[in-house]
Amino acid sequence: MIYHLVEYLKGAGLDIPGMGLFNYLSFRAISAFTIALLVSIFAGKRIIRWIQKKQIGEEIRDLGLEGQMQKKGTPTMGGIIIFLAIMVPVLLFADLTNIYTILLLISSVWFFLIGFADDYIKVFRKNKEGLSAKAKLVAQSLLGLAIGLAVCFSDQIVVREDVSIGETITIDALEESSATEGGTSLFEKHDVVKSTKTTIPFIKNHEFDYKWLSPFKGTWGWYCKWGIYVLMIIIVITACSNGVNLTDGMDGLATGTSAIVGVVLGIFAWLSGNIVNSEYLNIMYIPGSGELAVFMSAFVGALIGFLWYNSFPAQVFMGDTGSLMLGGIIGVCAILIRKELLLPILCGIFFVESLSVMMQTFYFKYTKKKYGEGKRVFKMAPLHHHYQKEGIPALIKNPVKAIPEAKIVVRFWIIGIILAVVTIALLKVR
Repeated sequence: MIYHLVEYLKGAGLDIPGMGLFNYLSFRAISAFTIALLVSIFAGKRIIRWIQKKQIGEEIRDLGLEGQMQKKGTPTMGGIIIFLAIMVPVLLFADLTNIYTILLLISSVWFFLIGFADDYIKVFRKNKEGLSAKAKLVAQSLLGLAIGLAVCFSDQIVVREDVSIGETITIDALEESSATEGGTSLFEKHDVVKSTKTTIPFIKNHEFDYKWLSPFKGTWGWYCKWGIYVLMIIIVITACSNGVNLTDGMDGLATGTSAIVGVVLGIFAWLSGNIVNSEYLNIMYIPGSGELAVFMSAFVGALIGFLWYNSFPAQVFMGDTGSLMLGGIIGVCAILIRKELLLPILCGIFFVESLSVMMQTFYFKYTKKKYGEGKRVFKMAPLHHHYQKEGIPALIKNPVKAIPEAKIVVRFWIIGIILAVVTIALLKVR
């Protein structure tokens, strides 16, 4: 709103010192990060007290994990803190007419409501199951479908191919290339296209087109390629949301890992929306996508502030209110900046956590059917709990001794940072 107020004052002919700063994505991104951090820390303390007064505590199942039962009664639904800390700076500093900002705002609210409903049923209605898995999957898929249709039919979601930088480039355009790019000959208008292309490493031009998966050509091929793309969007968003949800099992694990992913997606958004940097890195230039850097800065700031209370030993849990929303934001952002095929690397922690659950479930059912007794691949799933258990027969026995929770979390963060660096480095690998 501050951003739009400044734009209004400019249009009215007022020249207030410092107004020009709001033209810079970097200034608005830093401001969004700072406000999100402050809201998360200071408002978070009050919200935690309110949750405690309402006696909204976590119900803990005894799984035999060290220190597990000590967490019983810890305030949950802390995702409310993250949600507010993201929304406040985004509404203040982002361009609310930007299609990418609008879609991420809608996605945040939608996934927040799914998670809130799930936690509400568990906490207030005393139903440990919460929303059924089918209901959550349907709600996630509906949002994925909406995002997919927006990507397909919105005239504002385009990419520019074969971009060539013109002779007249202002300093502002070089530095920011934001929604107001100085307006000059930075690119040719005819380069704008609706495309099913996305970014992929290891191949020339870093581009993969979903139409390559279509068995048809012509009109049927056009429908088929967009159908494949929409299906992929639904899968990515649903997988990301559930992946973060499964990872949220230790103090600070999902929070810290999501913050690392958010930093990289913010960098990618800024690069994709900057004509100079996108040409240098040979990635698609996506007009207007740089605005997502403001959103992801607020995302990271909110998570770092929340980590103040969520780090071991946690004073509050995010609950499904937070985890489903975080995963949804990550998935939608990756789709909008055409980096969804990098997620198995960037979100390697979430990917492996989800894979461990699927492997454990499949192998247990398979061995039970074949041998009459179910066997395990891991001592416990999701994967992070495997390192907390000892003395349970499983295919993977290491580590033999249980590892303290805080050490597991930090090691997962380190792996997440390594994966983030590798993901960024892959932009130069052909």
